[in-house]
Amino acid sequence: MPIKSFKPYTPSRRHMNVADFSEITSTTPEKSLTRGLRKSGGRNNTGVRMVRHIGGGHKQAYRIIDFKRDKLGVPGKVATIEYDPNRSARICLVHYKDGEKRYILHPVGLKVGDMIVSGAGAEIKVGNAMPIEKIPDGLFVHNVELIPGKGGQLIRSAGAQAQLMSKMAGYAHLKMPSGEVRLIPLESMATIGQVSNIEHNTINLGNAGRSRRLGIKPTVRGGAMNAVDHPLGGGRGKSKGGNYPRSPWNQLSKGYKTRNKRKVWGWMIVQDRRKAKTAS
Repeated sequence: MPIKSFKPYTPSRRHMNVADFSEITSTTPEKSLTRGLRKSGGRNNTGVRMVRHIGGGHKQAYRIIDFKRDKLGVPGKVATIEYDPNRSARICLVHYKDGEKRYILHPVGLKVGDMIVSGAGAEIKVGNAMPIEKIPDGLFVHNVELIPGKGGQLIRSAGAQAQLMSKMAGYAHLKMPSGEVRLIPLESMATIGQVSNIEHNTINLGNAGRSRRLGIKPTVRGGAMNAVDHPLGGGRGKSKGGNYPRSPWNQLSKGYKTRNKRKVWGWMIVQDRRKAKTAS
């Protein structure tokens, strides 16, 4: 997926770039696999704002993605590769031999007309999904289940892939894109290959309008606020000395671990991602 840049005929165009969408083969989604999508504006069910900087944005239709890949043993043919406004990855429409249609995440190298299949007896090739116990060590996978049968929850964003390190005692050691190594049940399904749209992280929005159309509202620095609005606010000019970065609720934002050590899934993390980065 090449990145397209522009001549700087305005200041915002100078650094702006976009995907050229050359891999997209259809711009019309499958109507039976779309649903209406209501914006939350970062608010919960009582209308209280829980997440800042969210709101507005372009109208979108949600595409129903098959994260479970539970169409076992039924071959499917890739019909189209499409853009999905709800995620960074591309998706592809699969027509199965029994007549059913489903969307799946598009892996790198999967083309229109290719055949894919799910199940323990599937061939080891890009796009096929199978239990982790059937996947050879060293292969890269995506759309990994944390709980067998629940559907893929890990490795779903553009360009993501995890490496299968080893298997022992009912669990596989999976090296995540962050460097973290965690345990995954061998019965969990995973899809072979890397998620498409690899260069997504190099895209520069360039101006405020593109950000607002994505539903992202402006972020004001705490240091630019008044003292009544933020712990870093107030003062004549930028204040230093003991004024450590922190949230509006006075929680330290650098070096202060906020994860609860008693989390039920904490024991499945074999190697912490921070330790992996310092070691490398």
